[in-house]
Amino acid sequence: MSPAAKREYLEGIRPRYQRAGKKEKGLILDEFCKVCGYDRKYAIRLIKRTTKLKRKRAGRRKVYGREVALVVKEIWLATEQMCSKRLKAALPIWLPYYEHERGVLPRLTREKVLHLSAPTIDRLLHPVRAKLTGKGLCGTKPGTLLRNQIPIRTEHWDITQPGYFEADTVAHCGSSMAGNFIWSLTFTDILSGWTENRAIWNKGAEGVLRQVQELEETLAFPILGFDCDNGSEFLNYHLLRYFQDRPQPVSFTRSRPYRKNDNAHVEQKQWTHVRQLFGYQRFEQPQLIESMNDLYKHEWSLFQNYFRPSFKLKKKERINSKYRRIYEKPQTPYQRLIASPHLTTKAKKRLTETYRTLNPFQLKKAIERKLQVIFNLHQTAPLWVNAPLPSDRPLWELFLMSQRGHKKLSNTCFEALGRNERIPALDEKQIFILIPALWHMFSVRWEDWTVQHKKMLEARENSEK
Repeated sequence: MSPAAKREYLEGIRPRYQRAGKKEKGLILDEFCKVCGYDRKYAIRLIKRTTKLKRKRAGRRKVYGREVALVVKEIWLATEQMCSKRLKAALPIWLPYYEHERGVLPRLTREKVLHLSAPTIDRLLHPVRAKLTGKGLCGTKPGTLLRNQIPIRTEHWDITQPGYFEADTVAHCGSSMAGNFIWSLTFTDILSGWTENRAIWNKGAEGVLRQVQELEETLAFPILGFDCDNGSEFLNYHLLRYFQDRPQPVSFTRSRPYRKNDNAHVEQKQWTHVRQLFGYQRFEQPQLIESMNDLYKHEWSLFQNYFRPSFKLKKKERINSKYRRIYEKPQTPYQRLIASPHLTTKAKKRLTETYRTLNPFQLKKAIERKLQVIFNLHQTAPLWVNAPLPSDRPLWELFLMSQRGHKKLSNTCFEALGRNERIPALDEKQIFILIPALWHMFSVRWEDWTVQHKKMLEARENSEK
């Protein structure tokens, strides 16, 4: 008899046992022990055991039900999973657009959503939160030519007005800095947090200058200061002349070497504006630049600057050996610019008119569509433009690693080699795919393999001696 059948049999005889007399109970026990094979004392404990009532949950009743949690979850996912304190500030902005997309909410539900506290949002989102990990590589190469001409910023700018920018680069290099690939430029206004991104090929000086010129044309306020790291993409004569040869020169400064905190405002945008969008994959196809800039200039810029609140440090005070940081209420860059008295009325009107034409949920859908196009182009790129491969691997392994775009073919070859078998025969199409990749591998790593071969010959000669 199965355990489930024994439980059903027990539930069937329990009411009869409770109503029976002493003699009848003995007969029921005898039958129960014979059928189920239980010891008599164990059978008595099973029959006398009663189902315990579930204890009611301690504390007050839940105020926010599933309908509130569903609204918060959908808005949280649409806002790129921002923290609860920033999400609390974003809910009044996003809720009208949510009702436009999903339908009008009941009055009570709407009031509950607007009155949520940050800890309550954390509790509601706890089941669906995801932890993201990842770490990129540093691609800053020192620019030595103009270090003496571009001063280090040793004191804070007057940031009571917009226009003072920090700039940095992000490498879309994957796991290797070798070869050619796409870089992302990030420009952040210190006062408002207004951030713009652009994609360039190999962070050349002319490409950076072209993007800075285009950025200045699209901004609603002039650039008054420009602070960057010590990379050669910024410390060059092209950018220096562009900022200095004008009636009102721009304050062009650089940070101290190896001090990322000097550019803290732009450093914190590298994750939210670049890595969250494109991740840590390697982009080495020049044809992706146009699609990435189209996304950066339009949907992504509007989404980040108009609908994503961010914190801003108000003051920092030292208490013994610790620092206490006090932040302003989270606001979007658009809200900070509208509240600034230094922005012209014409510029504010232009920003407001743009804001009234936007819908964050529609922007989010457009971002997802364009991302799909970009990653489809990335996956279907020719194999011979893949990254240079590490030279410390065997020849056959390097050959198979070069076939990253054709996983099925690579897996088949790997399985054959793992079993010490011959690689399966390839048809004409597969050979046509493999030959360019193999040629690329040899052309890129020929020098490294030559060095390794010389070392091997020297070691062999030494061993023979």
